[in-house]
Amino acid sequence: MLNVTKTFLPEISEYISYLEKIWHNGQVTNEGPLVKELEKKLIEFTGVKHAIYVTNGTIALQLAIKALEIKGKVITTPFSYCATLNSIIWEGCEPIFADINSKSLTCETSDISSKIDSETKAILTTHVYGNAGDLEAQEFLANEHNIPIIFDAAHCFGVNYKGKSIFNYGTVSTCSFHATKVFHTIEGGAIFTNDDKLAEKIRLLKSFGHKSDDYFLPGINGKTSEFHAAMGLVNLNHFNKIVEHRKLVFDWYQTELNNLPNLKLFKWNDNIEKNHSYFPVLFDTESNLLNVVKEFNQKNIYPRRYFYPSLNLLPFVSRQNCKVSENISKRILCLPLSSEITYEEVLEVCTILKTNLK
Repeated sequence: MLNVTKTFLPEISEYISYLEKIWHNGQVTNEGPLVKELEKKLIEFTGVKHAIYVTNGTIALQLAIKALEIKGKVITTPFSYCATLNSIIWEGCEPIFADINSKSLTCETSDISSKIDSETKAILTTHVYGNAGDLEAQEFLANEHNIPIIFDAAHCFGVNYKGKSIFNYGTVSTCSFHATKVFHTIEGGAIFTNDDKLAEKIRLLKSFGHKSDDYFLPGINGKTSEFHAAMGLVNLNHFNKIVEHRKLVFDWYQTELNNLPNLKLFKWNDNIEKNHSYFPVLFDTESNLLNVVKEFNQKNIYPRRYFYPSLNLLPFVSRQNCKVSENISKRILCLPLSSEITYEEVLEVCTILKTNLK
């Protein structure tokens, strides 16, 4: 079976060495020494002033919204995983969709601008597949209207923009460390910010809103265990090797699928240093995509339709037109990509794709 991705697992002996530390320390959760060590290494790795390790990427978004005291309309993307939208709704805000750019697949800045009104309280957009659209223009727009901008950078660990970590941008950037990601802690996520006061507030909010016996805020339990942090510390040592192999796979796909009729390859921003987390392809029609997926599945190959459907079409949100997102979401497919996939497997995927393109 060949899935869209495969979780990287280190040698078990490496993980056990950290388990022994947990037993020695006698602390399994509540901001233990391994959590603190991981946060320190994340700061060193990214160059961002604060890295706050939390339960998952969804909680990271919700904590960011809560800490920024956002209530009201939030302009967001229709082309992302549903967690982006769900975070907004769970925090009692109203999602207003800005359509995407057909090339970057991130929100079109002009459409964001056209949706801003006196009730707009924030912008929350996604760096799709670890790509950046008009990142700086969107920051400028948010500053111009004196509203925060949150970048959902779930796909972006290890991604650099203009020579520095993409997490340096936005009022806040969030990341997912789910087991499906290039870097993972099994479950987990992080909030990155250069704002000291905001970081302190987020830390309180994720720990029930209190320190010792003093209560400050109505917080939640967004803490993560030492066991999860241990996996992160081990995996961080392998990150460069993981990305190196994924780049090989990425290049194999590029070579095999370039200039095919009825199929377009995604182009990243020229200023992006990729982590090679996804390899999306865009079909000319949805029927062509569905036909190819059927053939894949018969061979036990399981790509994914990231992201389908367009979020503005979900039944629990008010219907808003996002024609580009609706069109793209029907025709885009992410091919299998992992740190273990072989050249032969890539050739099999490409052969099936080529054979069944109409």
